[in-house]
Amino acid sequence: MKVIFMQDVKGRGKRGQVKDVPDGYAQNYLIKRGLAKEANKGNLNTLKRVEANEKAEYEAQKAAAQEIKKQLEADETVVELKSKAGSDSRLFGSISSKKIIEGLDKQFGIKLDKHKLELREPIKVLGYTNVPVKLFKGVESKVRVHVTQEN
Repeated sequence: MKVIFMQDVKGRGKRGQVKDVPDGYAQNYLIKRGLAKEANKGNLNTLKRVEANEKAEYEAQKAAAQEIKKQLEADETVVELKSKAGSDSRLFGSISSKKIIEGLDKQFGIKLDKHKLELREPIKVLGYTNVPVKLFKGVESKVRVHVTQEN
């Protein structure tokens, strides 16, 4: 019996795949538990529409990430942050990814999730720092952060 997998089933198939499985296994296990549907004409058409919608959504998200990348890589996009520092230009405290995200939002109106920043450890010195950002699968950029002395 041909079935369309609705969820990943270990050793049998992944979500969206159409495969031949034994009739009893399909009827008594896969279909009964909602793990698969029978591969008839209507269900196959529904699968095609769902895949097309998912692809369109994926492309839209990728395009949005490309747009944010252009904004981040523009020459004028430098996040200016102020912090107290000692005479050796070491900060009293540090600049975390949360502060960088807040600065991006306030200064340029760019909203990002703090988990997209790949800041290994908080910034602890004055000056310019490039912080890598993973916007989407295959779309990466850098945020320039300028930390200055607070008076």
